[in-house]
Parts: sequence; C-alpha cells; structure tokens
Amino acid sequence: MSRNQDPAFWAAARKHLIRYGGSFDPAIIERAEGCFVFDADERPILDFTSGQMSALVGHSHPHIVATVQRQMGAVAHLFSGMLSRPVVNLAERLAALAPGLDRVMLLSTGAESNEAAIRMAKLVTGRHEIVAFSKSWHGMTGAASSATYSAGRKGYGPAMVGSLTIPAPNTFRPRFRHADGSLDWKTELDDAFGLIDSQSVGCLAAFIAEPILSSGGLLELPLGYLAALKEKCRERGMLLILDEAQTGIGRTGTMFAFQRDGVTPDILTLSKTIGAGLPLAAVMTTAEIEDIAHEKGYLFYTTHVSDPLPAAVGLAVLDIVEEEGLVARAGRLGARLFEGLSQLKQRFDCVGDVRGRGLMLGVEIVNPDRSADHELGSRIAAEAFRRGLSMNIVKLPGMGGVFRIAPPLTISEEEIDIGLRIIAQSIEAASVSGARAPGIAAE
Repeated sequence: MSRNQDPAFWAAARKHLIRYGGSFDPAIIERAEGCFVFDADERPILDFTSGQMSALVGHSHPHIVATVQRQMGAVAHLFSGMLSRPVVNLAERLAALAPGLDRVMLLSTGAESNEAAIRMAKLVTGRHEIVAFSKSWHGMTGAASSATYSAGRKGYGPAMVGSLTIPAPNTFRPRFRHADGSLDWKTELDDAFGLIDSQSVGCLAAFIAEPILSSGGLLELPLGYLAALKEKCRERGMLLILDEAQTGIGRTGTMFAFQRDGVTPDILTLSKTIGAGLPLAAVMTTAEIEDIAHEKGYLFYTTHVSDPLPAAVGLAVLDIVEEEGLVARAGRLGARLFEGLSQLKQRFDCVGDVRGRGLMLGVEIVNPDRSADHELGSRIAAEAFRRGLSMNIVKLPGMGGVFRIAPPLTISEEEIDIGLRIIAQSIEAASVSGARAPGIAAE
C-alpha cells in the first residue's frame, strides 16, 4: 500500500482540519527541494505553481536555509517599536529597485499588505471608496476581501462601504471589440469609469489592481492600460495601488511587472515572491504620501511588523535573484514555456488560449464552442498530478478552467520540457476518460 494512503493521517486530517477552500491533493508531502516536492513514497512531483506562487527560488534553496539558521540564532522577532539591521537593509534594497517608492513597511502576508495600503490611501485622501477589478483577488481580510471579486463574496454579509468594481479586461473574451474582433480596452475603460462616476458619492480614494489578475484567470493588463488607468485615477484625485504579490521580484521578466509599462504606482504591495515561501510582505510608497500619512497619525501595528527573521530572508531572496540572473532567466525560460504551451494549443482543440508574461502563464481549457469546460480542466489537473506534475486550476463562472503556471525561476529547460510532456499526456488521457475524443484536434 502506498504510504500516501496512511489511514491514521487522513482520519486525523478529516477530524481536525478546518476546510478552507477546495479539496486536498491525494498525497502526503514529506519534503521539497528545487522545483520538486516529494510525497510519502518519495515520488517527485514537479511544482508548476511554486508552492502557493511563492517559492520563487525553488524549495530549500541553500542560501535561504543558511539565512534562516543564522538569523534564528541571532534574533527572529522583536517588539514592533524596535529596529534591526535586516529590516532597514531590506527597505533600502527594495527602494533602490523601485525608484520613487522610497518608504517601506515590512509585514507578513499579501492580505495584510493590502489592508495597510488601503488604510493608508483612505487616510491620506480623506476618502473611503475603493475600486477594484471584477476578477480580482487581494486577500481574505476586511478591506482586502471587500476588494476581492473573483470568489468568496457570498454568505459573509456586507462588504465595506464604498467597495466598487469595474470589469477586468479579457483579450480572450472581450466585452468591447475593434472591427477585427480584438479587445477595445480604451472604450471599455472609459465605459467602466463612467459607471464608477455615476455610483461614487464623491469619495474615491484609490484603485487597487494586479498587473496580471492571477485568480481571475491570468488576465494580463494590455500594454498601455496601466498608464490610462493611472490617468483616470489622477483625474479623480485617487491613488493607484498595485498588488504585485505574484508578479513582483522578477517573475514576469522585469523586477516588477509595472516597469514594463513605465508606470509607477502611488503604493506598491509585495508578498509571496519576496519571502520565497516564508511569511514576508511589504508596502512601498512615496516619501510625500508617507509624510502625509504620518502627519495624520497613520496606525498599523501588527505582531510581526518589522520582524528581523523574514527581513533577512527577503535580503537573501534579492541576493539570489541578482547573483543567479533570475529576472532575465524568467524572460528567457518563460518564452520557452510559452512556445511549448502554444504548441499544445495547436495540437488540442480544448486549449482555448495561452497568455501571460515571463514565468507566469495561463492555459484556458474550453469546449469546442469556447465556453468554459470546468470538468475537463479538473480531469486534466488530476491526471497531471498522478503523473507527477502539480498545476493549479482556476474555476470561475463565465470562464474556462484556467491553469495558472508559475514554476520557480530556478527551473531548468529540462524540467520545463518534462512539465510540457506531462501536460500533453494528461490532456490526452483526460479527454479519452471523459469521452471527449473530439476535444483532441486531428493530426
């Protein structure tokens, strides 16, 4: 019997764990190294999601392990009013990477950093209305969950007063089209802000956005959209908050995704990738905004604000990214992965779209009429896991099953090719097992 089928383990899990989302994978993970996790049978499983999109430099990177051991032996946690060298050094390093965003606060999670950013925007502007995309995910805490529209809104009572949304641009399913059928995002954005202006009570504080909407189905903001969005905010006295939880620290082929567009936000939030799997997040903003916030009494005490241990890990992550050339590597290997996935699109009718940037890509699974095929997507994911590949699939109404593919930036060309081969095998097997042979294009 497989050690993954340990009856006592699964009985304890069923009895004692609060179920916080979907079902758990049918394996007991014992360890992880590089781009693989290993189950109780020592079976390697290629990790195409970097854990929870966080293991940017792979699992158990020697530099990260050594940093944790060293810092734990020095100081890991302090009273929030005390400062340590790792905290100040990391703030300085981050500010150098994002010119103009010179003030930094270090926290623990993405939701927490978005809470802090929204709270700052409200205080600085003296307003309370927060606008977000309809497919957004910014976290599961108060203000962050109120600005999250991709899932989890029903059954929890009222969202925060002043929560507004606009449609997320979708090049695969455009709401506004040019004559050639392509997305007319300028008209869509104008229309969306016309709706916002009609709903607003005159207290627009900020727009919070992901440069690539991950949980929303890997929807990338078209080139030019971010600049137009910032101008819409400027016209209304709003701040622009960019949530780069998943796109930050090199994943898209630039250090931050916004740098491709030459647009600097008023507030930037980081998490996931900066901690390489450990709980570390950051809020970055301009000196002007931080000065105003401080003068108005900005308050955001948390238990682990400015903790030295995660800050030391963040410094190690930046060292690894620089020393191993991972930003350029993400662009180069991302192109290889994109090409391989695009070939699958040519081969299989059920692959409706391949999109994204760098090593953050989406593959949308559809029916022959391009409508959502959640069932086939789920079967493909299960087949892939059985074959040793972990992929995360987004299931949302009105969209196909969208695989989010974001492996560690340290992944090799050989490992990319292994993943592509398993995906192809899984699509074939899932199509046959579900009597979906027509989903496979004729050779």
